[in-house]
Amino acid sequence: MLSRFTGRRRFSDLSEQEVLALAISSEEDDSQIYRSFAARLRDSYPASAKIFEGMAREEEGHAQRLLDQHKVRFGDTIPLIRREHIADFYTRKPVWLMENLSLDDIRGQAEEMEQGAQRYYEAAARRSTDADTRALLNDLAAIEAGHEARAADLAEQHLTESAKDAEEKTRHRQFVLTWVQPGLAGLMDGSVSTLAPIFAAAFATQDTWQTFQVGLAASIGAGISMGFTEAASDDGEISGRGAAWKRGVASGVMTTIGGLGHALPYLIPDFWTATTIAVIVVFIELWAIAWIQNKYMDTPFFRATLQVVLGGALVLAAGILIGVG
Repeated sequence: MLSRFTGRRRFSDLSEQEVLALAISSEEDDSQIYRSFAARLRDSYPASAKIFEGMAREEEGHAQRLLDQHKVRFGDTIPLIRREHIADFYTRKPVWLMENLSLDDIRGQAEEMEQGAQRYYEAAARRSTDADTRALLNDLAAIEAGHEARAADLAEQHLTESAKDAEEKTRHRQFVLTWVQPGLAGLMDGSVSTLAPIFAAAFATQDTWQTFQVGLAASIGAGISMGFTEAASDDGEISGRGAAWKRGVASGVMTTIGGLGHALPYLIPDFWTATTIAVIVVFIELWAIAWIQNKYMDTPFFRATLQVVLGGALVLAAGILIGVG
């Protein structure tokens, strides 16, 4: 019934030859996926690339064993059947086609591939009524379970301590370039650039609700502007700074948060209470920025303090003076 509507068959309707053919094509596809992962990682994570190359060879070896078994049982002609032809077969999301996959994304996808195949074959074997088919599916499940152990062996072989240190430094650098650097730039812009309009509006009107509206508009506007500017400034292909949308999101969100931090206190009806809390929030934000610069950007703490805290204090004072005047 299902095949009439979807054009695909159910796994339970396949013959033993087709089950074997499907296993062969799946192993071949997974081998190509692992080789694609290895190619992506080779420049930045050479040790991890070797692991995926080894896993690809393992998949090719299993496919050859399945081919040999098919030749013995059914001959040389293999039915053309792939996982997308089967309605209830496990699927592979084409994440290997995506740009700028992180090392953790790739490792997570590989683990999901192995575990998904193992679970499927085990479930299929449990509901099979044919002894030979059940044995075949159990063999396939054992092969997939063995891949995970083999991956651990390959990791011990290629991921030496020096290789792990090198890859950890590369991963840390990529994290800083993709998330910390644009996020920090956004937080600085949101925290500092919105000080003058918010506090000028506060002291000019002494109306907390109007001040909050000014702060909300300034924060959201600055966040949208910074997000699009960061995303459009560099696609990350040559600089290696990561996907443009990730950097845009980091910059835009942190810009908005930076502005909202000292706008939200003006939801308090009492002007001086709101202003006192807002000033305290401002100095917490500025010191947090200096700490982030020191921790992730290796900026000397004194210089970071001088740049951020002193600069922010000057902008704050300018906003207050303009509002009072």
